[in-house]
Amino acid sequence: KQWYQRRVRGNKENEKAVNLLTIQDVAQFSYFQRATVAEFLTFTSQFMADRTAPGERKSVKEKEYICHSLTKTDKIGAVMICDEEYPQRVAFTFMLKIMEEFLAKHPKGTWSSAPFTDADIRKQFDAAQDPKEIDHLMKIQTDLDETKVILYDTIEKVLERGEKLEDIVSRSEQLSATSKQFYKTAKSTNSCCVIL
Repeated sequence: KQWYQRRVRGNKENEKAVNLLTIQDVAQFSYFQRATVAEFLTFTSQFMADRTAPGERKSVKEKEYICHSLTKTDKIGAVMICDEEYPQRVAFTFMLKIMEEFLAKHPKGTWSSAPFTDADIRKQFDAAQDPKEIDHLMKIQTDLDETKVILYDTIEKVLERGEKLEDIVSRSEQLSATSKQFYKTAKSTNSCCVIL
């Protein structure tokens, strides 16, 4: 899962959005495509930022990419372009978090010196390549899914072992007829529940 660009921007009524911070990761593209892809990302981000009204969220899909755009009522917004597998809820949550941190470090009165660079936000951007790193609910769901797989594997192994035990008991010459009957009775008594 890759993100390609996230921009924090601010604007006044009926003006184009002003770029305050841009973080791009185009490393997955070939060296000769990177400049073109970066230009396209900048254009698309500006286009979406200009068309997202205060208090509005938008997600636009183009081929295998999605452009998420969000503008808060105080007119600061963010745009994130990522692949279609990146969860929408995580994208918007992350953009809101980054905007809050950006505003704490760079109050509106300092925006005349934009665009900014921010190593802390860059680190968070890099960590957010894996949505589980920033979304605890998603991480818990993944852990539950892994546990469920392990549980199913364990049940299958127990069932396989049970089938083998049954074959061994029926073929055993060392067990008396009474012991074999006891095993069959115990098995039928214990099989009151079906495991799916």
